[in-house]
Amino acid sequence: MTNSVNQQSTAAAPAADEPIVRIAGLWSVFGQGENAFAVHQDLDLDVQRGEMLSIVGGSGTGKTVLLRQMLGLLAPSKGRVEVLGRPASEMGREGAASRVGMLFQHGALYSAFSVLDNIAFALREQGTLPDDVVRDAAMVKLQMVGLKPEHALRMPANLSGGMIKRVALARALIMDPPLLLLDEPTAGLDPTSSDEFCALLHEMRAELGLTVIMVTHDLDTLFALSSRVAVIAEKKVLVSGTPHEVAGFSHPFIEHFFQGERGRRAMTPVQGGKAAEAN
Repeated sequence: MTNSVNQQSTAAAPAADEPIVRIAGLWSVFGQGENAFAVHQDLDLDVQRGEMLSIVGGSGTGKTVLLRQMLGLLAPSKGRVEVLGRPASEMGREGAASRVGMLFQHGALYSAFSVLDNIAFALREQGTLPDDVVRDAAMVKLQMVGLKPEHALRMPANLSGGMIKRVALARALIMDPPLLLLDEPTAGLDPTSSDEFCALLHEMRAELGLTVIMVTHDLDTLFALSSRVAVIAEKKVLVSGTPHEVAGFSHPFIEHFFQGERGRRAMTPVQGGKAAEAN
C-alpha cells in the first residue's frame, strides 16, 4: 500500500473521476529460477488527468521499467497496469502512439530521416492520410515546439542538443495523445537550454491539456514542472505528494536526494517562482 503524503495533489485537479493511469499490485520480475529478482513488489500508483507527475528513485529502482510498462512494451509479472481504462498491454497490438507520446532520454531520432520525417513518422506509418496532410501536420508540430520551417529539412546530426529534444517532443505529440511520458527530458542540456525546454513543456501541457509523467534526476526540472512527485524505494511507491511535502518525508534516499546542496538550491527559488507557475 502506498504511504502517500497526499496521493491526489490539490495542485492538479482531475478532469475525470477515473485515473488516466492505474497501477495496482505490480510485480516486475526479471530472470528465472535462482537468478530471478524483483524490481517492483506490490507497487501501486494512480495518475489523475492533468497531473504533471515526476517519478524519482535510486539507480536500479525500475523507473524506466515503469514507463515501458505504461507503453505496453513490458508485461507485468503480476498485477495490472491500465492506461485510459484499458490494459497497457493492449497498446502493443494497437499501437501506442495515438494514446501515449514518449520522449526518450537522448531523443532517439532516426538518424537517416530529416527533422520533418522524424516528426511525421507515426502519422505516416498509420497510412490513413495523404502525404501532404501528414507533412502539414508535422509542420504545425515543428513550429509548436519553437522550431522554424527552415529546420524541417535538417538531419539529426546537424542539430543542437536542445533542438533534438524539441524535435523528439514534436514527434511524441504528432498523434495528439492525452498522455506524455518523459525519460530524463533535460538530460545533456546546458542550464539555459534546460530552462527553455522546461518552459516549453509547461506551455505544451497547458495548451494541449496533457497529463505528463516524467522520470528525472534533475531537481531544477522537478521543481519547475511537477505538481506531484512519486518516490520509488524498497520496490514500491514509498511516498507521493507535492515536491515540498515529499522533500520533508523521513527516508535515507529522500534526505540524500532533496536535502543535499543541490536539493536545497533547487528548492530555494520556488517560493512564488517556476514551480508555482507550473502548478
